Amino acid sequence: MSPPVAPRCTPPPGYQGAMDIVLATFNAKYIHASFGLRYLHANLGELQPRATIVELDTGMAPLDAVEVLLAHEPRVIGLGVYVWNATLTLAVVELLKALRTDLPVVIGGPEVSHEVDAQPLCALADVVVIGEGDLAFADICRKLLAGEAVEHVVRGGLPDLATLKLPYDLYTAEDLAQRVVYVEASRGCPFLCAFCLSALDAGVRRFDEDAFLAALGALHDRGLRNFKFVDRTFNLSVASCKRILGFFLERLDPALFVHFELIPDRLPAELKGFIAAFPPGTLQFEIGIQTFDAEVAARIDRRHVPAQIEANLTWLRENTGVHLHTDLIVGLPGEDVALFAAGFDRLFALGPQEIQVGILKRLRGAPIARHTDAWGMVYSPRPPYEVLQTGAIPFASMQAMKRFARFWGLLANTGHYRHTLPLLLAGGSPFARFFALSEALGARFGRSHGIASGRLVEALYEHGAAEGIALPTLGRALIADLLNTGRLPLPDLLRPYATEEERLIRKARPAPREGHARQEAHGTRAQVPG
Repeated sequence: MSPPVAPRCTPPPGYQGAMDIVLATFNAKYIHASFGLRYLHANLGELQPRATIVELDTGMAPLDAVEVLLAHEPRVIGLGVYVWNATLTLAVVELLKALRTDLPVVIGGPEVSHEVDAQPLCALADVVVIGEGDLAFADICRKLLAGEAVEHVVRGGLPDLATLKLPYDLYTAEDLAQRVVYVEASRGCPFLCAFCLSALDAGVRRFDEDAFLAALGALHDRGLRNFKFVDRTFNLSVASCKRILGFFLERLDPALFVHFELIPDRLPAELKGFIAAFPPGTLQFEIGIQTFDAEVAARIDRRHVPAQIEANLTWLRENTGVHLHTDLIVGLPGEDVALFAAGFDRLFALGPQEIQVGILKRLRGAPIARHTDAWGMVYSPRPPYEVLQTGAIPFASMQAMKRFARFWGLLANTGHYRHTLPLLLAGGSPFARFFALSEALGARFGRSHGIASGRLVEALYEHGAAEGIALPTLGRALIADLLNTGRLPLPDLLRPYATEEERLIRKARPAPREGHARQEAHGTRAQVPG
């Protein structure tokens, strides 16, 4: 009798055959294209044809991920490790080591660049790359493939940016059409904010501007219209900022969308003319405020001028169509709920389209750790290391603030309730009004995610009614929001306030193009055809 034949397995999506080097990471979502992996692949030199990129996401089971990785029959696996995927990556490496003890695993990324000795993942890996690995990874692979020994910890250092091969050609047509594409004109940050790993940077380094703009031009020629800059301080160099904004002004079209992170109190007059020239919703500025309290800001080495921030945000709202995504942090050392509330109301009054309410995290290596004992900071021991309580905010209050943050993201930052929320927040402190709403929703649903739209609308309607809002006014606002975001048909409780035409609408409008969804929901820009 013939021996049984092993079944032939279906290769995983994107399989390119056996590859000596597999570069992989777990993205938070498919939409995020890994910038770091593309830099590593682009700078492999003669090894590039022997390498492939495998992008997975954090919803994948560890065993399934291992199957995908090993299907490529790698001789080296490189894994990018971040705060959002550290736990999953540990599980994957444990399985890899159980199945292939001979397979070298190289890890790198912000999560494993600090406190190496304290991490089981670092102990399991054959090589840990600390810092920027653009060039170091190629050298490690050469040695491993040649059978040479490599130290357990390799410091990547700060490569001369002029020596790096830019990775933008490695974005595929699918990436350009369906995913967020990241670009950078510089690396580093001049500031020392204690909560941020950029506080450890050695100043700002810039890429050759001509080469960078040529790469942007090539992406644009290939059809990319959604550019997300990861520079920490885009407007630090006014001359560079003007040149890059000028590049996009020469290429305006209805689909263009460009995201920048700005220093909040630096907006000189010579930049304002460039910014004001863009059509509404083309630009999105991420502006980190974090706190308005002077003592708290000084404590975390946050250098900014609140009055100038207010003036700049006011100018942007009154004179441009920029979509403003602003940031505040809950749980900073010494900042209690009342201080945060005052800052929230102050920022809300300036009218940004989004206020991202973040919970403080103690990222590995970040200087915020020095405040732990003095300010009673208690953090989760598991990624993403969110603060659990502080000397100023006890655990129960911190849990309530986390609900506030999640419901604010769901109701306000999405733009899904831009007609209804002003009614619910009117007549007092916006923070206090929304805090009461978030607590009511938390008590009603027992969670802040996975809530059906109809049930949420019902809860908002009943909360507004209890607050004394005229029911016809409330009903019309909710109808406007549902029509604006295409969540149809209308629920029965709103039908008495709808027109006959509105009652007959059964089908949602087409979804907006990715990158424009929030801008369209907030009314920052007109809908762009998909």
